[in-house]
Amino acid sequence: MLAWILENISTIIICALLLVIVLSVVAGLIRNRKKAKSSCGCGCSGCPMSELCNDTKHNRKQ
Repeated sequence: MLAWILENISTIIICALLLVIVLSVVAGLIRNRKKAKSSCGCGCSGCPMSELCNDTKHNRKQ
């Protein structure tokens, strides 16, 4: 088992780094969604999909 780990250590390290990157991106998306930030980076005033994008903002107004 130890020999297999030593033979594949570079692959294991790269996979671990990719996993950390993917998890941090997903965590950032979840954090932005909870804060009701838009994913496109622009304001919702001129967006035709603004009613669907951040429906939590619109529900608070009602």
